[in-house]
Amino acid sequence: MSKSRTKAITLKEVAEAAGVSVSTASRALSGKAEAYRISRATEQSVQAAAKRLQFSPSLLAKSLRSQRTRLLGVVLPNVANPFFAAIAREITLAAEENQFSVLLADSQENSETEVHLVEQLQARQIEGLVVCPVGIAHRHLSKLAKQKLPLVLVDRGFDHKDLVTVTSDHRGGAREATTLLLESGHQKIGILQGLPDTLPNTERLVGVRDAFAEHGLPFDPTLIAGKHFDEVSGYQAAYKLLSDHSEITALFAFSNQNALGALRAAAELGRTVPEDLSLIAFDDHPFAAYLAAPMTSVCQDVTQLGRLAARLLIEQIKTGQPPKQKQHPIPVQLINRSSIKNIG
Repeated sequence: MSKSRTKAITLKEVAEAAGVSVSTASRALSGKAEAYRISRATEQSVQAAAKRLQFSPSLLAKSLRSQRTRLLGVVLPNVANPFFAAIAREITLAAEENQFSVLLADSQENSETEVHLVEQLQARQIEGLVVCPVGIAHRHLSKLAKQKLPLVLVDRGFDHKDLVTVTSDHRGGAREATTLLLESGHQKIGILQGLPDTLPNTERLVGVRDAFAEHGLPFDPTLIAGKHFDEVSGYQAAYKLLSDHSEITALFAFSNQNALGALRAAAELGRTVPEDLSLIAFDDHPFAAYLAAPMTSVCQDVTQLGRLAARLLIEQIKTGQPPKQKQHPIPVQLINRSSIKNIG
């Protein structure tokens, strides 16, 4: 087996193969040949030697010299959720376009885990951080902002004006979804909520109440159930509501995962969509349009959410200053398919 395959080739070995000093080899390989008046022939000789020996420069050594790691941290509450996975993809693509790499972490919807992951990413010398927070605690994030670490929150935020946040119009989207149900004749609407006290959940509940108030109708809080944005919560909440309240004619799921759980519960209880149960979801799902009854959804612009979060973060890194505008709301779009029956 050749020497190059048993251990990493050093810069010194490349220099010796090209017949130049280590400093000349370093400058030739880092694109600084012209600045140091290194001839084109010497530069090509060094590059040829490096290629022949399969030399790979140490990223760690380069970062130590430049004080730059070009690493971004991204913390999500659930990477298995297609919504968060799509946001992560857009952030990663935008980062790569700007020569940054991404370290991705999953907090598993646990605030303590989120705090620990943020600390771990800081230890990796990240240059900036995007967090889709669990949404309950923000002291650790406020602390990062005070430490001047470039930080952007996406999707879930807080009532904290100093934290740069990119989030959808949760209230407006929920109001529009509820209005569609009400105008389709549904007044007994079961709400499958996500994680209580988080910004999206709170704003969506406000949007639901807005729609009822605008139609002069009372809103029944006993028709709210659920404690997470996942399928299990959606299933349990839908099963309970449909079992306890036979008068319910429609369900509004606060996430695509909640909606999938609701479909299972409805099937087990003999309720079919949309014949005798209408269903609408906040978040679109990749398979929503291909269900037996294509699901009506409030679609969040994940491309814009991810791209804008990445752009705001990279701008902070480049300028050393946070953006003047801290809150960045992104419009949503209601996609009306065929999971809602008009009973009016």
